[in-house]
Amino acid sequence: MPEGDSVYKNARKLDRVLAGRVLERGDLRVPQLATTSLAGRTVLGHDSHGKHLLTRFSGGLTLHSHQKMEGTWKTTGPGKRLPRHLMPDVRVLLAAEGAGTAYGVRLAIVELVETAHEDTVVGHLGPDPLREDWDLGAAIARFRAQPDRQLAPAMLDQRIMAGLGNLWANELAFLVGRSPWTPLAEVDVEQLVRLAARALRHSALAKDAYQVTTGVNRPGQSHWVIGRGGKPCRRCGTEIRQVQAFVNSSDHRRTSWCPHCQPGPGPETRGADGLVPGAAGLA
Repeated sequence: MPEGDSVYKNARKLDRVLAGRVLERGDLRVPQLATTSLAGRTVLGHDSHGKHLLTRFSGGLTLHSHQKMEGTWKTTGPGKRLPRHLMPDVRVLLAAEGAGTAYGVRLAIVELVETAHEDTVVGHLGPDPLREDWDLGAAIARFRAQPDRQLAPAMLDQRIMAGLGNLWANELAFLVGRSPWTPLAEVDVEQLVRLAARALRHSALAKDAYQVTTGVNRPGQSHWVIGRGGKPCRRCGTEIRQVQAFVNSSDHRRTSWCPHCQPGPGPETRGADGLVPGAAGLA
């Protein structure tokens, strides 16, 4: 699933193709918007909040989209087209006069809202370190307000802090040296949030640093634990373990960790709600 840094970079890519340009085609290929055309509107720009993308148009209209697990945005230059085999999966097609075309492929959410009311689709999200309104203190407070949440599930909760997905939840748990199922009450939350914010910004903004957590930008060497189940830990040599992120869930996400470098509760404490076993509820 694309994470906050992925969507931020997509927004910049789409700006380069569409921002400030008038659309000659603006197709929304989802049932509820099949008769709606955005042709003739000017693309004012793209914004992201966590994993949500906001495409703003003249006339006070915003296209809200979310990629979920399989979605992606692709662009082509003037006179170029997307490969034919991908066209049945296109949900959004935005073609600018005299410029390129953007294609939203397999997008899970496609909806139009008034720009003045974007809060109806992103107002529930926590602070995002890639936004100008990033609030470090608010993010720390939201984590601390839920001491009975387990570390990795809490990082995945977009209401606490927006933009962290499964890759970052796994890698950050390793970098702070705690089991993914450690209760937040036992975590240095300020250290965690500062590290997470720095990591997302570096990934999104630094050259050749996209989702590189080890500092080594070479194939197969860029991550500490994610996707490395069964392989030796890069630090201590212990076998990296990997399990389903949530028990009894259809979610395909996996949690990877080093039992030696990340002491604390094990996967037997997993729950569908990400709560510490036996907790009465969220604080």
